[in-house]
Amino acid sequence: MSSSQFQKQAIGVQIRWMIRRDMPEVLRIENDSFEFNWSEEDFLACLRQRNCIGMVAEHENHVVGFMIYELHKTKLHILNFAVAPAFRRLAAGTQMIEKLVNKLSQQRRQEIVLEVRETNLAAQLFFQSQGFRAVRVLRSHYGDSAEDAYVMQYRIDAEVPETYAPSNRIAQY
Repeated sequence: MSSSQFQKQAIGVQIRWMIRRDMPEVLRIENDSFEFNWSEEDFLACLRQRNCIGMVAEHENHVVGFMIYELHKTKLHILNFAVAPAFRRLAAGTQMIEKLVNKLSQQRRQEIVLEVRETNLAAQLFFQSQGFRAVRVLRSHYGDSAEDAYVMQYRIDAEVPETYAPSNRIAQY
């Protein structure tokens, strides 16, 4: 770690609904963040669904992060989540997760779930720092590679003892 990383200050972001004109910045963040990235058509097809929501984190009139999630009866399912590389570790992602967690109690949903690639350690550690736990492994989950996915879960009632203790690489962190 360089000393400049220790000097980074958290930034404040405005979190709002994603709109059409956000797409170029969202796609740039997507392309900078993932090897197997969503296309503009992937985003649009998802956002056309009634239960699919897009949010962006904006700082000084620029999109610095986004999340796409689905509304289900008892849970929220994060489908895509990224922060621009220059704005990572500045609390933009944390603020987006806090916004989503606040929707749980308002909407009477008890949990947030997501899948993360087994090789995406940065995402695993980020979500773990936000209170998510790996609860399951999905073998060869991705169509673009034979890679496994960890299902990570955040529950409002996290103080209830876990009935399932994951036994995988992320569990040791």
